[in-house]
Amino acid sequence: MPVILATDIIMFLLTVIFVFLALRVRSEGYLKDAWRQIKMNKLAMISLAILILYGAVALADSIRWRDPVLNDNGEAAIADNGSTIYSAEALTLLDRAFSGMRLSTEKTFSAPFAERQFVKENIEVADGTNRRDYPELKYPGAHILGTGKVGNDVFFSAMKGVRTGIIIGAGTTIISIPFAIFFGVLAGFYGGIVDDIIQYVYTTLSSIPDVLLIVAFMLLFGQSGYQGGLVNEADTILNFFVLNDRLFWLCFIMGITSWTGLCRLLRGETLKLREMEYIQAANAFGVSKSTMMLRHIVPNVTHLVLITMVLQFSGLVLAEAVLSYIGVGVGAETGSWGNMINTARMELSREPVVWWNLLAAFVFMFTLVLPANIFGDAVRDALDPRLRTK
Repeated sequence: MPVILATDIIMFLLTVIFVFLALRVRSEGYLKDAWRQIKMNKLAMISLAILILYGAVALADSIRWRDPVLNDNGEAAIADNGSTIYSAEALTLLDRAFSGMRLSTEKTFSAPFAERQFVKENIEVADGTNRRDYPELKYPGAHILGTGKVGNDVFFSAMKGVRTGIIIGAGTTIISIPFAIFFGVLAGFYGGIVDDIIQYVYTTLSSIPDVLLIVAFMLLFGQSGYQGGLVNEADTILNFFVLNDRLFWLCFIMGITSWTGLCRLLRGETLKLREMEYIQAANAFGVSKSTMMLRHIVPNVTHLVLITMVLQFSGLVLAEAVLSYIGVGVGAETGSWGNMINTARMELSREPVVWWNLLAAFVFMFTLVLPANIFGDAVRDALDPRLRTK
């Protein structure tokens, strides 16, 4: 039985956008010229390869289904009404591909590539006496980044955080960017009463502290529904679609609160662009205002949008860690780098220190945020009309 979360729709939409852009760069036009310039930047292409790898992991973690419950005869269990009984655990494609890591759990902490447990225990020896020592692991040397407090593989936990990081960063950006472009260009181009109304809206919204608004929203809408882990039948629509998803509500409220800064920036840039000669010429030739905004204004503010998208993406990925730290982020059973950092906070006070949980979250975040910044900067240079080269 397939299970589709509201955040899976965001991931599928990101995949469609990527495929669409990949096909568009093959056609003639400024996108093909921009892609030709990006390919000359080796560092940008390496960054793109890393981002594609992260995207593939996130997509694999967004395709999930529930297996039927088996009876004593090994057949699918049937309910009294004749329907098949399905497990409450919806395993993703990533879970099934790395089932060895997912199921290879230990009793508690173990260091990377260790063969013995990190914590001493009382071990009964052959003569019947007990001694305190480090017991051997069930899977010695199999854990690349060690195991956590409950024996889970840290590397697999970090991979499960990839989907959350991309959805928080890219999904929230998808929600906020259209608002910013629409209202920013509209206010700057028309001015007057339209500009006053839009300014009043985003000034009022930006005057409310983001953290307080996010906390209040999540306390209202994020405490029920799917929190990660097992799927509750009461939360599903038509037995497969889960709309009430905590991660989706977090993306939604972060998108609502993060578009005002870019909107203000685009308004100022549009005020300048509408006085340029080519805009005046288009107006003299009777070009419609909507065409002028789409053909002349929006392409000339794309570089600002890209810069803001990259910086916002990086900030949102890091913000998820902060929100999980104060308890309003994703659910405790959802794979998240923020949850890993929050767990590592207590582990750093141990003696000896358990450092690999924090290291794993840091490395995975660093290798996502840095390539995103490098590739975004290359795309911005290629699309900026003032920097475009042959």
